[in-house]
Amino acid sequence: MPQQISKKILVYFFLFIIFGSLNNKNLAQLKFPNIEKIKIEGLETENKEFQKSLDLFKMKTLFHLDKFKVRELLNSNNLIEEYVIFKRYPSSLEIKIIETELLALLNRKGKSFYIGSNGKLIEAEDMVKNLPYVFGDPNIDKFLALKRMIDSSKLDYNNIENLFFFPSGRWDIEISSGVLIKLPNENIEKSLELSLNLLDYKQFDNIKSIDARPQNQLITYE
Repeated sequence: MPQQISKKILVYFFLFIIFGSLNNKNLAQLKFPNIEKIKIEGLETENKEFQKSLDLFKMKTLFHLDKFKVRELLNSNNLIEEYVIFKRYPSSLEIKIIETELLALLNRKGKSFYIGSNGKLIEAEDMVKNLPYVFGDPNIDKFLALKRMIDSSKLDYNNIENLFFFPSGRWDIEISSGVLIKLPNENIEKSLELSLNLLDYKQFDNIKSIDARPQNQLITYE
């Protein structure tokens, strides 16, 4: 941060020297170069339309660039989680991007989407990612809340095959071993922990599902 502030001071000092040494006639004729280069780091997914839309800013100079419009464009890209914009004087713009993590697949209105860790849906044309499939129509915030609970448990998220969401707000989790865990609406973390502890015992190797919905008890089915 101090380094960035010192760079700004140098730029302003440079401009002060220029403007202080020019009369009005020369000032009117003074032209700054348009942006010649826009460098993007971190966006691995090819997005030619997005790159083309950024190229429109090359019609501006760095001094007249509207950062709000740049942010607006970046925020419209669902693949982006975070970003930082750097102005490299006199004519370069650098954007460092953290791409959102793809967490699951979801079908809405006949179309397949990835659910991103940024809470946005990304249209999945190829579906090359090996991710859990979400059945039902959950609010994305509810899915992210469940994901956080899973991450805080001893269940490896990569071992989840499918997630089932019900209109009541309840979830079922199908793990790679084929076991279906039916979770309650409340005390989800505790119920998930008890279910996973149960699966540690060999005598329960053959069960097909665990019903954790009844309060303070687990019901198993083979």
